[in-house]
Amino acid sequence: MDRILLDLKNPVFQETWFALERVEALAVLATLRRLRQMDWNQLYRDRGLRWEAILSRTGPAGLRLYSLRVTRRVRAVGYRDGDFLRLLSLHPDHDSAY
Repeated sequence: MDRILLDLKNPVFQETWFALERVEALAVLATLRRLRQMDWNQLYRDRGLRWEAILSRTGPAGLRLYSLRVTRRVRAVGYRDGDFLRLLSLHPDHDSAY
């Protein structure tokens, strides 16, 4: 199975990540490292990351957006593009991800 490749180039994602407090930013980094070791089936089944479809919005080209828990406080929003997980934003307030 193919490992997940990460696309972290979105400026909204970067701006929020770099604005987090150091401890929280390092926790995000730890989750990103963990994601790089996983394949897609592992991500889908992982109960801690809580990969969930966002039904209220769509991503680029109408692709389905997903939310995943990257720390206890922070969720990320992104979409699958082939083997890439393209992360669009981080949400320190979980509810704002939806």
